[in-house]
Amino acid sequence: MRGGGHFSGRLTAPLCIAGGIAKQILERRGIYIGAHLAEVAGVKDDPFPMYPTKELFEEVQSKVFPVMNEASGEKMKEAIAAAAADADSVGGIVECAVIGLPAGLGDPMFDGVENRLAAAIFGIPAVKGLEFGAGFEASRKRGSENNDPFGVDEEGNVVTLKNDNGGIQGGITNGMPVVLRAAFKPTPSIGKPQQTISLSRREPETLTIPGRHDPCVAHRATPVLEAVTALVILDMLLEGK
Repeated sequence: MRGGGHFSGRLTAPLCIAGGIAKQILERRGIYIGAHLAEVAGVKDDPFPMYPTKELFEEVQSKVFPVMNEASGEKMKEAIAAAAADADSVGGIVECAVIGLPAGLGDPMFDGVENRLAAAIFGIPAVKGLEFGAGFEASRKRGSENNDPFGVDEEGNVVTLKNDNGGIQGGITNGMPVVLRAAFKPTPSIGKPQQTISLSRREPETLTIPGRHDPCVAHRATPVLEAVTALVILDMLLEGK
């Protein structure tokens, strides 16, 4: 009965356990998943390169604070500390990528890769937004700018010369890295007085929530996003044999 129960971060432990097993199975197939803290309080980390590597994923995963640019990471920590000192909280964005996926996974309608990932990722507490590839930025472009031109790499593989589609076209993987970003809201339980109402009296009330509060949950969410992504991808691969 205490707190948010399973609606709080407590849900993340079983997700990470199941996702960790799924990641090991995927790695046997040459599929790797990694995530980093892309943004906190307006401070941005470097984005993943067009072709992230297993080694890059492992480097970020080995860090206490999951960023690629250490200078950006320090600024993020300062922003989180400033919010905590003010009895407040900040949100953040986590970027996740999947490499090694075969082309042809997914469905053009309701069982598309984006559909399946979105349904599961929105089950992670505090997720309020999700985008793939260029995401919302694509809406500001012309088709000629957003379309990914095709080419052939040095090994004779069909590739796209950029990856604004995030490795997914029409709900189906095209062989490029799958790239997505999830937005996490600021922790709603904060020490600042907030306006609410008394249900019994139907009158305005001031709510102050004592105790320990996380000033930011986004930096803890990177392994959770990896885990949920791994579960969905493994499910889709198993269904497709």
